[in-house]
Amino acid sequence: MTSLSQKQWSVLIMSTLAFTVCFAVWMMFAVIGVPIKNDLGLNETEFGILIATPVLTGSLIRLPIGMWTDKFGGRIVFFLIMLATVVPIWLMAYATAFWHFLVIGLFVGVAGGSFSVGIAYVARWFEKNRQGMAMGVFGAGNTGAAVTKLVAPAIVVAYGWTMVPQVYAAAMLVTALLFWFFTYDDPEHRVPSHVTVRDQLRALKDPTVWKYCQYYSIVFGGYVALALWMTKYYVSEYGFDLKTAALLATAFSLPGGVLRAVGGWLSDKWGAHKVTWWVLWVSWICLFIMSYPKTEFTVQTVTGPQTFSLHIPAELFTVLLFIVGVAFAFGKASVFKYISDEYPHNIGVISGIVGLVGGLGGFLLPIMFGALVDLTGIRSSVFMLMYGVVWVSLIWMYFTEVRKLDLMMRPARATDPLE
Repeated sequence: MTSLSQKQWSVLIMSTLAFTVCFAVWMMFAVIGVPIKNDLGLNETEFGILIATPVLTGSLIRLPIGMWTDKFGGRIVFFLIMLATVVPIWLMAYATAFWHFLVIGLFVGVAGGSFSVGIAYVARWFEKNRQGMAMGVFGAGNTGAAVTKLVAPAIVVAYGWTMVPQVYAAAMLVTALLFWFFTYDDPEHRVPSHVTVRDQLRALKDPTVWKYCQYYSIVFGGYVALALWMTKYYVSEYGFDLKTAALLATAFSLPGGVLRAVGGWLSDKWGAHKVTWWVLWVSWICLFIMSYPKTEFTVQTVTGPQTFSLHIPAELFTVLLFIVGVAFAFGKASVFKYISDEYPHNIGVISGIVGLVGGLGGFLLPIMFGALVDLTGIRSSVFMLMYGVVWVSLIWMYFTEVRKLDLMMRPARATDPLE
């Protein structure tokens, strides 16, 4: 007889593995998109659309998949999602036209919906005071983005980009079978049968849910967008080859996934609000520095004109990128700690809504990145955009949480006999 503890850890480990593979597939275009862009002669906006297409499907299906998880259980839904993507992933190797990649990419993007299933599936297996940790460990499957940047370039160099989808299709099939045989189902984790779709969708009227959507559109949507964009950014901005660029880009993708578990632990210990507040501030400062473009300016001095050049060297840029990756990792965990604390009975639906909006951020941002570069000719404009989005969230958080907490504390301070 398998103990509860064994079931908990088996579910957590296998779900994390499955999510890692799904995320690696979801981020596949981050690497193979570069040679495809060269083969098809795409501009920056078209490249943004190419790499963002799988993200669109993976985002849109998160809400219905979260609802199905609440209704039917996470095990069967997760398994079917993985099986549904195997054939589309394989077919990617045979695409030759831009529209081929877009259509097949929409089906491959289903893998991205696995997050809404897994986060609710895993959370329900653990006690409330351990849910932050459990969701953080599961969310570490975001390291699939780093896996793609480490594995896919080597495959591309050795066998060509068409081999990557074939390897990933085989990996997805094997992972789906392992998941099915080493996970469990508990009918008590499902919502009662009398709960209707309308009841589940009432969460859309909750303004607090939309605030968490805004936070997640940065820490997850921004993570997805930058994970897709950074390999090409290193190639274009600093002139690195594909393998070196992908390796340097893992400075963002790897901590952005692995350290999510640490973010879950911090959120359990200090609370979701404190962690998210500091995440936004650290991100805001780093993105401000990263947004500064290469600049040359001339100053009239007493000895004549002097020309100066300002730019961010690759080493400093990579350090800043690493810090943003760490901050986003903590933030992804803290946002879902908010959800597990405030919506314990419909985690699937709420995580589906928040995940959908966050994923849409990951879809729209790469397209906006490409459009901005085409429009302005400034590659660092992508960080200018991210800086502005973070600023909006900081203002929203201040007025709805920080100021509110401060006002609640004032009466207590006013009556404090020690003052």
